[in-house]
Amino acid sequence: MTDQATAGMWPGDRTEAPRRLLLAAVESFARRGYHATTTRDIATAAGMSPAALYIHYPSKAALLSEISRTGHRSTLDLVEKAEASSPDPVAQMRRLAEDFTAWHARGHTVGRIVNNELHALPEDAFAEVAALRIRIEDTVRRIIEQGVADGVFEVPDARTAARAVTSLGIDVARWYTDRSTESPEELGRRYGVLVLRMLGAPPAA
Repeated sequence: MTDQATAGMWPGDRTEAPRRLLLAAVESFARRGYHATTTRDIATAAGMSPAALYIHYPSKAALLSEISRTGHRSTLDLVEKAEASSPDPVAQMRRLAEDFTAWHARGHTVGRIVNNELHALPEDAFAEVAALRIRIEDTVRRIIEQGVADGVFEVPDARTAARAVTSLGIDVARWYTDRSTESPEELGRRYGVLVLRMLGAPPAA
């Protein structure tokens, strides 16, 4: 079943047929795994013929690449917005942790696919996604480094701390489901508190 975030992806930048194929690919990859999924599986889930699929995408790898790029661009956008939201690194990190966590809860299906199937990407798509991942980590690291410089964070190594922060949010996609008792927003607020404590922020932060 398509999760609430996936259902809203590619709202206006794709015509109906490519969008149906992307959503069908998400559903098929989530159910069977990338390697066990065939183009016929995807086309059938989209209510199309395999021949119709090839009009829009040359392969299932092209679909995986588009899904992965879209997921990573969305997360990069939210971490950059968090950085720009305030001059205060504590406020920046709180928003980042909340939004990053909530995104991976709402988009848990895409989140699992883009992380579990990373090495199935073609070489050019992998390079593009790897660059997006570096930009995400670098944004988180900059916030942490500024917090250390301001005396509000205390960590032994900013890059390691940045990877820990992003790993917490990414892991939510592994276990979160539409039956989870906490809403994505509630979970995001709780993770925001945990992340600030992990970074050594003052208790009143």
